[in-house]
Amino acid sequence: MMFRGLLLAFACLISQGLFAQTQADEPVALVETITGHIFAKVSENLEEYKAEPGKLEALVRDELLPLLDIKYSARLILGRAGRGLAPEKVDEFATVMSNLLVSRYSSGLLEFSSKVDIRVLPQRGELNEKITRVRTRVTIADGREAPVDYAFRKTPDGWKAFDVIIEGISYVTTYRNQIMPEVQASGIDSVIERIGSGQLEIAE
Repeated sequence: MMFRGLLLAFACLISQGLFAQTQADEPVALVETITGHIFAKVSENLEEYKAEPGKLEALVRDELLPLLDIKYSARLILGRAGRGLAPEKVDEFATVMSNLLVSRYSSGLLEFSSKVDIRVLPQRGELNEKITRVRTRVTIADGREAPVDYAFRKTPDGWKAFDVIIEGISYVTTYRNQIMPEVQASGIDSVIERIGSGQLEIAE
């Protein structure tokens, strides 16, 4: 489970400055730039982050969110339960989900190993602004190669990631299967409060 969170963190950690420089690039080039930046940065500062986890969480918060289409992902996670919800409620839900992701990604990155390697595969077919899938293969310390794909869409602010599929398992689908029934059963306000307080545990 932690391995999934770690790989997802790899996909998302990027500085605002780097994103500004590469947002016009195609998704494959963007992922190549991001992954190189991530591996170097975490490798160089891992011991400091282990000693002061708060620094890593602050880094992730500052650098993660600009690349993600948080509101779009939130609506996908809510699924049918999100129909008819006021925009401000979707925003609240997106905020608690982003807080959860920052916390989990930060914890996952502390398990980082310099032996992990990543290979970004060439783009298949034409770019689709609604959804373009970037395929990578991640080799971990035991030599196993895991497929990790990133779903991007073109927004007015450039290409943004809204889903990660690790070994065939979608982050959006995994969360939707757990959260949508809760919203349908107890309402969005209850779910937001319980996720924020940690009472509702969402498995990775």
